[in-house]
Amino acid sequence: MKPFPATDPFVAAAGRIIWFKSPVDALDAPLELMTYALKYATPADMLLLLSWIGPAGLAETLDNARPGIVDARSWSYWNIVAGRHPPSPLPQRRID
Repeated sequence: MKPFPATDPFVAAAGRIIWFKSPVDALDAPLELMTYALKYATPADMLLLLSWIGPAGLAETLDNARPGIVDARSWSYWNIVAGRHPPSPLPQRRID
């Protein structure tokens, strides 16, 4: 997935979604940002992010989401938005 542009709207959205790093750094890690967005983005933030990545980017996010970030309700919702019926299983942590 291509990084998000560092324009004012994207920087503001990244700052609201990811609180533990700078918004510009969050924009450079689009899969991480999108995984957190599945749970924490406002509707306006998500519309902005999806306008950049499109349906293929949402599918890529769901395919590569890090475990432990998205709750079951948000996971189900975004799978339905992506046209995945039934939803794929939530990502699980693996302990070797």
